[in-house]
Amino acid sequence: MALSTSRRINHILKPLSAAVSSTRRLSSDSTATITVETSLPFTGHNIDPPSRSIDTSPKELLTFFKDMTEMRRMEIAADSLYKAKLIRGFCHLYDGQEAVGVGMEAAITRKDCIITAYRDHCIFLGRGGTLLESFAELMGRKDGCSRGKGGSMHFYKKEGGFYGGHGIVGAQVPLGVGLAFAQKYSKEEYVTFAMYGDGAANQGQLFEALNMAALWDLPAILVCENNHYGMGTAEWRAAKSPAYYKRGDYVPGLKVDGMDVFAVKQACKFAKEHALKNGPIILEMDTYRYHGHSMSDPGSTYRTRDEISGVRQERDPIERVRKLILAHDIATEKELKEIEKETRKVVDEAIAKAKESPMPDPSELFTNVYVKGFGVEELGDQESHSRTILSFIRVAPGVKLTGLMMLSDQCI
Repeated sequence: MALSTSRRINHILKPLSAAVSSTRRLSSDSTATITVETSLPFTGHNIDPPSRSIDTSPKELLTFFKDMTEMRRMEIAADSLYKAKLIRGFCHLYDGQEAVGVGMEAAITRKDCIITAYRDHCIFLGRGGTLLESFAELMGRKDGCSRGKGGSMHFYKKEGGFYGGHGIVGAQVPLGVGLAFAQKYSKEEYVTFAMYGDGAANQGQLFEALNMAALWDLPAILVCENNHYGMGTAEWRAAKSPAYYKRGDYVPGLKVDGMDVFAVKQACKFAKEHALKNGPIILEMDTYRYHGHSMSDPGSTYRTRDEISGVRQERDPIERVRKLILAHDIATEKELKEIEKETRKVVDEAIAKAKESPMPDPSELFTNVYVKGFGVEELGDQESHSRTILSFIRVAPGVKLTGLMMLSDQCI
């Protein structure tokens, strides 16, 4: 995965790399193998965990750094736009959790599906979305990924295998299992990652969906992003058993350091191989959000500032990759600062373009309500009148209802 800053940043790195090539062991675009070890061991439930040893390359390390930096900058910019009242409504930020989105993408393809809850901006970006589409959607503009009608909680990119962005707690998990059912029914060798937070882990619909996935050996991977607080409630106050990777009982699980991009990559690769052969698996990503639950939550009433700063200093996913890059002489501190500077510029340019995007036409309120060609017709000028015809047929064997018509001459 390479996000929108990569092309411009690679242009920066090449002359800088040439200047220090006489002292550097590995070039920034090298695919030479570097073996790293995950920060913590995996913990398995009813399954033998994968190896902690992972192969990477200078190119991948820099890609991880760029992608996570872009995600972090996007979310910090969204914070400012929200405070300036250019973003309205709900807004849940992902900074701190970037390793989950980036590591997961590194292990799968765009043919694999991802569905998540409302903390979805960075997942969308990882699936091939652009900064312009992201900021335009956040500001309710026409050029947004959902045409300005979804806002923060409803990003979507079907062609990238991303099925949202869902605001109802836990409701995306049954939908994700449905995607996995479709994949198995179509005999496709792909999987679905259904993501949810620890706050949704007690939902009954999650266990119902998991039961069906296990019965039918569906290629479903349930990913619990455990950032340890469901809104303002600590996990230990909401869950008798906060070992979420064990919650599947008969379904195997794996606990993963969700602040380590390589651990996430290894776990997702392992989970995909398992799911295609044996059916569902649960991954618990031990992660942390720096912002509050949403922009209306300061995030400091139920946890201390020392706790937040401690995680930043000891477990920050970007800093971990930065240290690896420097340790292997792939880039200098100055070069990494240049990447961060260029990222800020690219994000600012995307915001400026998003602000120029027009608001959706009022008639857009009435589009995308029904699927075209499935019993619904629109007659006349959309801006003046519409008529909807709904026909219900074959509600039971041998029973046919016709002629049920709903007419609306409502002005739009």
